[in-house]
Amino acid sequence: MRICQNYSSLLMIALIPLVLTACSSKKDLGDSDGMTIGQPADLNQGTVVGDGTMGGDYGTSSVGGVEGSTLPGTQADLAAQAGSDLIFFETNSQTLTSQARTVVEGQARWLNTYPNLNITIEGHADERGTREYNIALGDRRGNAVKNYMIAVGVDPSRISTISYGKEQPLVVGDGYQSWSQNRRTRTRVN
Repeated sequence: MRICQNYSSLLMIALIPLVLTACSSKKDLGDSDGMTIGQPADLNQGTVVGDGTMGGDYGTSSVGGVEGSTLPGTQADLAAQAGSDLIFFETNSQTLTSQARTVVEGQARWLNTYPNLNITIEGHADERGTREYNIALGDRRGNAVKNYMIAVGVDPSRISTISYGKEQPLVVGDGYQSWSQNRRTRTRVN
């Protein structure tokens, strides 16, 4: 009888991780490049947090026994050191605000710390406007960030741009809150 109780206890302990895994179902609301909105993501991806910055496990690891330490030279390191890998814009604008310039300057400092790394600046727009208009606006936003980085000392050969227009929203939904998060660029480490 005692042996059965021990096996029962061991079986219960062994099943706990399986039950917890099964109960943590996640609905994928991701965009076309695999980013899952509001859920943990894989390496070089992120999770939207309340202020629109990217969080999540996209360049973190257990380093020196400290869980969640940022690996140098990764996407997570860029976001942590520069304050964000995202730059937000006003409606129909590619003008960098003073806050945006501060983040771009941080990104440029970080990039100059890693001279062997290149970046792609992804331009995005909210869902309003035509596809063509938003592609052009995303392109202007990406080039505004690129030009400012060059002005503060980044070698232009290390920077490429691409525009996704409205095709890859960071936040899905109608209304100002969603739109304001989707008017952005993202600096992605290549």
